[in-house]
Amino acid sequence: MSRPMSPERLLAAERRWCLHANALCARRWFLHYFAAVSRLGDGVFWYALMAGLVVVDGLHGLRVSLHLAATGAVALLLYKRLKHWTRRPRPFAHDGRIRAWVAPLDEFSFPSGHTLHAIAFSVVALAHYPVLAWLLVPFATSVAVSRVVLGLHYPSDVLAATGIGGLLAGGSLWLAGAGGWLP
Repeated sequence: MSRPMSPERLLAAERRWCLHANALCARRWFLHYFAAVSRLGDGVFWYALMAGLVVVDGLHGLRVSLHLAATGAVALLLYKRLKHWTRRPRPFAHDGRIRAWVAPLDEFSFPSGHTLHAIAFSVVALAHYPVLAWLLVPFATSVAVSRVVLGLHYPSDVLAATGIGGLLAGGSLWLAGAGGWLP
């Protein structure tokens, strides 16, 4: 029977993961791809998705876009509170061997706001438009991976944000269904 890892050993393992992932950006195409995905994950992709849903699907698309916007607003408040509460330094700030390949939007690491939003938006959008899985699943996955590769987050920041985003989306869908405005 194996003993659980100590917090120090877990952090050391995470730093090793970050270091290996971060080294991928030495290859220009990795850097360009993940920097572009991260930039789109700042909000541009999601705003374009919401506008596209309205254009393509009219009133239903507008309802879904409003649902996405409301979920996004709650996600923003939640992740900002968590970051302020935990104040976990970013990997590049804690280990000089890890490089921040793009500028962070804020000071702290836990949880990944990009990942939290990508998961929450994707789950809500896919509940209404499962046909978008071919686009949203790879994009959300790339956003999550980009945060570690670019030196901005630890894997646990991304994993926690995935769970939080999924729970938030599930709660949002449940509330919307209980309110009777889901089709």
